[in-house]
Amino acid sequence: MTMPSRRQILAAAGAAALAPPRPAPAQIRRHDLDPMPLPVKQDDTVARGYRRDLLLRWGDRVAYDAPRWEPNLPRPDAAAGQFGWDARVAAVAVPQRQAADGVPRAVLAVLHPTVDPLMAWPGGVDRPLVAAAMQGASLLNLEKQGSGWVVVDGGYQTRRLHGGTLCRLSGPYAGAGSVQGLLGLRGGCTTPWGTLLLAEGDPAPWVARLGAADGRFANAGGFGWVAELDPFDPGAVPTKRTALGREAHGDVAAALARDGRAVVYMTDGRPGGFLRRFVSNGPATVPGALDSGALSVARLDGGRLEWVPLPPGADATAAGGSPLDTPFGLGLDPNAPRLVLCCHGSPDRPRGYVLEVSVAEGDDAAAAAAVRTLFVAGAPSGGGRYGAGEPGAGLPPGSAWPENPAVAAVDGRGRAWIGTDRAGVVGAQADGLFVCDLDGPGRGVPLPVYGAPRAGGIGGAALTPDGEVLFAAVRHPGAEPGARFERPGTRWPEFAPGVPPRSSLLGFQRAAGGPVGG
Repeated sequence: MTMPSRRQILAAAGAAALAPPRPAPAQIRRHDLDPMPLPVKQDDTVARGYRRDLLLRWGDRVAYDAPRWEPNLPRPDAAAGQFGWDARVAAVAVPQRQAADGVPRAVLAVLHPTVDPLMAWPGGVDRPLVAAAMQGASLLNLEKQGSGWVVVDGGYQTRRLHGGTLCRLSGPYAGAGSVQGLLGLRGGCTTPWGTLLLAEGDPAPWVARLGAADGRFANAGGFGWVAELDPFDPGAVPTKRTALGREAHGDVAAALARDGRAVVYMTDGRPGGFLRRFVSNGPATVPGALDSGALSVARLDGGRLEWVPLPPGADATAAGGSPLDTPFGLGLDPNAPRLVLCCHGSPDRPRGYVLEVSVAEGDDAAAAAAVRTLFVAGAPSGGGRYGAGEPGAGLPPGSAWPENPAVAAVDGRGRAWIGTDRAGVVGAQADGLFVCDLDGPGRGVPLPVYGAPRAGGIGGAALTPDGEVLFAAVRHPGAEPGARFERPGTRWPEFAPGVPPRSSLLGFQRAAGGPVGG
């Protein structure tokens, strides 16, 4: 099967989406964001009525005993305890029982997918062992203090996961039963049964980079899996669940079937990649539920999605799956049976698009689902399509538009928060974080809340349980083509001579208080 054509993508949105864009009257929206441009500049851009707090930067302490950051003297032991060079917010995990003191707490998972030698180190000379320690994930304690949430320095569950982390292998391809290291984590989520899933990307580049420096990374078979762990147990050993399949994961999302079985959605984050689903054989609450189940791959036909069986080791195309335009970010609606899927783009559709998958009969294990296009990204004059054709639909004049949607989260009020990432390519506008209604007259009309600094991308989004803080990350600021450690595109966020730009964890709040988005 070939990739869905542009005609099929637009048809899924409804005939009204094919109409030429036109100036639109005021939107009827379910959020409080206004249209605004996202200019390319050295600094970032924040929407009116919002404040942006910088919480952690590359090199800041995560582990309690991490040394002071010295960017000109990188060491593996230091990097293993510090916030990584790259950043992607994966999930906020909430304990199932409130603490005895009544203080709301949570654990925030931030991934560190990549390390670019040209931008991470003086001279651009690769340091494989430092890179192995610098990538991975940071698990951070959150605590509500007064009207806001803060990252707790040295919190009990705070820890770094990296190339030296001992992991278990379980399921049909467990092999020796253990492996050292998590490599190239690109996606993650919390599960309804209280765990955290972390998805490794394509292991081949990392194994080629690290294998010669450390024999523990020479066997690629130990990587490319989805790992599960208890985020509230600082001693938990990540378990790589091999029944979920080995691939170049882009993202992962977890739900419960109507009968209590575990359901895990996964994207293959490559051009021509697929949307896959795993359904466990037994209840999600049974230990090791993810070690036995059935894999399937999505087949798209117009506005219908059918899940077709994917036997172990089978080729997804041969099984009948539909290749997509670099499927990546996933966002599950906490209050409705639907899934938001970001397709980053391909040569045929270079700006990408976002799909909405509505689960049949409210059961995530159902054999079929309905698919609609939320929007086709890009400038309205260049093929971007927004709105549902209702009164007030269409992108408002003077506002930025998304290009290359990469990450998504859905809040409790039916709004999708979508981040873009052009991998450092500097265009006519900055990469941004957008909010988009999933229902009502404003459906499919994304408006920006934030614009990244020059060459920076948006790395994920997640909200606190009360919805009052939106966490996101700026990844690889200043890392445009031709840039280097000594000559970056920006020195955000410090703008100090000789200090390189730093990927950073951000927290967004409404200046007037209350839930983000209003």
